[in-house]
Amino acid sequence: MILNNAFIPYGAYWSTPFCKWQGSFANLHPLKFAAEIAQNELEKREINPQDLTDLHLGNTVPSKSCFYGAPWVAAMIGAEGITGPVVSQACATSARVIAGAATELESGNDANILCITADRTSNGPHILYPNPKGPGGKGNAEDWVWDNFNYDPFAKNAMLQTAENVAHEAGISTVEQNEVALLRFQQYKNALENDGEFHKRYMVSPTEVNPSGRKVVGIVESDEGVFPSSMEGLEKLRPILPDGTVTFGGQTFPADGNAGMIITTKDNANEMSSNSNITIQLKSYAQGRTNKGFMPVANVPASKNVLAQASIGIEDVKAIKTHNPFAVNDIYFAKKMGIQIEDMNNYGSSLIWGHPQGPTGMRLVIELIEELVLIGGGYGLFTGCAAGDTAAAIVIKVDV
Repeated sequence: MILNNAFIPYGAYWSTPFCKWQGSFANLHPLKFAAEIAQNELEKREINPQDLTDLHLGNTVPSKSCFYGAPWVAAMIGAEGITGPVVSQACATSARVIAGAATELESGNDANILCITADRTSNGPHILYPNPKGPGGKGNAEDWVWDNFNYDPFAKNAMLQTAENVAHEAGISTVEQNEVALLRFQQYKNALENDGEFHKRYMVSPTEVNPSGRKVVGIVESDEGVFPSSMEGLEKLRPILPDGTVTFGGQTFPADGNAGMIITTKDNANEMSSNSNITIQLKSYAQGRTNKGFMPVANVPASKNVLAQASIGIEDVKAIKTHNPFAVNDIYFAKKMGIQIEDMNNYGSSLIWGHPQGPTGMRLVIELIEELVLIGGGYGLFTGCAAGDTAAAIVIKVDV
């Protein structure tokens, strides 16, 4: 999808820290939490919720009353007059939410669209589906989060197996994965320098933990659950699967959190921007799908598609962010796209700070914007794989 009319006001976006599942955010209702954060962040930016025209919500893990989706979230932030869609596209949810909002701008709407993505993998729902033909009428049970991590009904494998399939076919060793995992951790540490200067450009910190709505029970200053990595420590970890290559050090972990972003016209973006000298334009969006059971591969066709639609090549891209649930993802991507592994994921990635599914991609796009601003602008590429051996990709252009 080629985009010409969709812009992001500089600074009109945010992300909470991400907390490893069963951590500090484990008992917060994901939509109430996201609405509270959005309301506060809009107020900080002096953006009136009444000026918003739509709300696009991304959410992949059901929670109580989530049936009411975007209209409920809109009402909670003080924008009772608007509504919008709810998007659930596994790990590609953020990219699809952004693309959906951009599509409305391409149609000529003078819109100010708030995009919110939120998930809580902690304490996920345990669902019982009726089955009158079961023994004694016993229903069919599903643990929404855990069971779907571990079984793709089409490919008939766990997500971990997709990484092993790619590692086997491409000859990617545990040693290579350890090297990338350590590199990504070192890149993440750069975001923490100078008292977390990079994160302060967009992260909601401190974030209050207030599950009852009456009493703050904790404060989260930064990402929670990040594993300090060393080569010595990574080498001690054994592959998870028999005869496999992927260790716990070479994959991400489930997490909780939310993110928000406004997408609007060029003129409106200029008015809402915290720095009108910075222009952020969405240039293209694309999807990709690969052979079943080879999920990490899908980033390559998605990226080739999105670059072609933006009429640029990978050599024109100044910064790259990937959702990399496995180190295998980045190794394969770098080889196939002809780039250096060091030239991706500056300031960290989901491999290091976790994966709340819905908001993961939006945080990565936000970090991509901030990195481009720091280096003086240019084209940026985001890509991330998703369940079903798919991927999504976005190209943005930042002018400083």
